[in-house]
This record gives sequence, structure tokens and C-alpha cells, in this order.
Amino acid sequence: MSAVHYDSYTEARAHLKDLLDAAEKGRVATVRRDSATTAVVAVERLRSFLVSSVPSRAEVVSAADGWSVFVPGLPVAADGASLDEAIAEMVDALREYAEDWQRHLLDAPNHRDNWGLVQLISFCDDEQLREWLVGVAR
Repeated sequence: MSAVHYDSYTEARAHLKDLLDAAEKGRVATVRRDSATTAVVAVERLRSFLVSSVPSRAEVVSAADGWSVFVPGLPVAADGASLDEAIAEMVDALREYAEDWQRHLLDAPNHRDNWGLVQLISFCDDEQLREWLVGVAR
């Protein structure tokens, strides 16, 4: 099997198993609807790609009463008495940002380019997101 492409939603629906099989194997899998073409990609493949191509850029600051974590350019920050606590809070803050982005920030000019970050956050479990934040993601 090589790349699969369906020129309509109806055709893709009739061949859904082939479409999903191709995506899971890493083959090009697309569906055209009106003037737009959409790629179908296995989540773990896309997550792995995003981890390697979207740097966390998280910065950590030690203070007398604990730790702070923030990502420059994002309205996301977290504090904790320990570094682990601050990172755990940051995971929660990133999840809240991703939800806000899905609800209403995706079209905001200063947020729309965070599509890849939001996908990465959504595809990671808490441990994977923590590893990405501290730079040990696989």
C-alpha cells in the first residue's frame, strides 16, 4: 500500500479502514473536502514529531520561597515550593492554555501560531509533557 488520497468525505468514509491503516503506518493519508485537503496522521507519530520540533523554551527561576516556571511569549506561568511542584503546576497551566486556545484563542493574532504547541500539549500525557518541559522528552 502506498499513499492514500480520497477526493471526498464520502469516498474516505467508504475506505476508512484503509485511510486509518495508512496513517498508522506513517504513509501519506489525505482527504479532500471542497477546496481543502486534510491529512490523517497517527497521534503518536505526530506527538513524537512535535516533541522534536517544538522547543519548550520554558525558563525556571529560583526564588527564596520556591520556584517559578514560565514560557516567554505565552501567558502561562507556574509557581511551586519545589521545582517538581512548579513543573507539575506548569503542566496544569499548559493544559488550561490549550483548552482556552481551542475555545477562543485560535483566531487571535498573537496566539494563532501556537497551533503546534497546542497539539503537542493535547497529545501528551502529564509525564510526557513534563519530560518535554524539562528537556528529556522522547
